[in-house]
Amino acid sequence: MTARAASKHEIVMNFSVPPSADDLGIMARQVIETLPDELSDKCEDLVLVMEDFPDEATEQDMELNSPYELLALYHSGKEIAPGVEKKVANSEDRLFVFRRPVLDLWCETGEDLGVLLREIMIEEIARAFEFSEDDITDMISRHHQGLF
Repeated sequence: MTARAASKHEIVMNFSVPPSADDLGIMARQVIETLPDELSDKCEDLVLVMEDFPDEATEQDMELNSPYELLALYHSGKEIAPGVEKKVANSEDRLFVFRRPVLDLWCETGEDLGVLLREIMIEEIARAFEFSEDDITDMISRHHQGLF
């Protein structure tokens, strides 16, 4: 047995049907538990919500041409005053992960679903806390290397 196969955090899923919202929810909770340190300290109270697609109001607010354009969305439960930086998530903060757009991207790229989901979530959370694109790229790279 390889070290990777022996990992107690690894979930082995063989799909004869597309992964359900519950399947992706299990994977997403594992991502939350193993976020890079810069993010994990900020996300202890973050609520994870799995949906098939964004709702119509979100589509309109974000001026989406298609619901497949949005993979995940961090929604802060409280408005922050202009110029005031939010330091940590609270129990009203939600990370929405949209199953169908994620699965569509998975089919298009052929990338490992767990790795793809991890990258999507790290990027969305990091943007919510205003990390730079370089910081986000670095976190994804470091987190990806820690998987194997």
